[in-house]
Amino acid sequence: MVKRDRGPTNPQVSSLIHQLRIAGSTNDAKIWKAISVKLTKPRRRRPEVNISKLRRYAKEGDVICVAGKILGSGEIDHPITVAAIGFSETAKTKIEAAKGRTLSISQLVEENPKGTGIRIFG
Repeated sequence: MVKRDRGPTNPQVSSLIHQLRIAGSTNDAKIWKAISVKLTKPRRRRPEVNISKLRRYAKEGDVICVAGKILGSGEIDHPITVAAIGFSETAKTKIEAAKGRTLSISQLVEENPKGTGIRIFG
């Protein structure tokens, strides 16, 4: 019997998980460890969050992290910062039209290594 590798096969996601685990242990930030656990799940189990959910639950100026993809269904009318694995084109344009920011998770780790003030969605 051949032993199968566990975890994501995408090398970018694997390196992100490794980066999050290191950032979590060096900065004593449990949020990065929690996000790395969410990223080790299969891709079909990762959350897909719509803009309408972000509008409903995020306040102006919030920093949101999603261990999945942001989709463009709905509207947003206040600026927020969103970090995720991926964005649909419509989601990216709607967030930026509302004067918000879209980041990758690794950029968010570089900007905020302690992970303070970040909310996890999905």
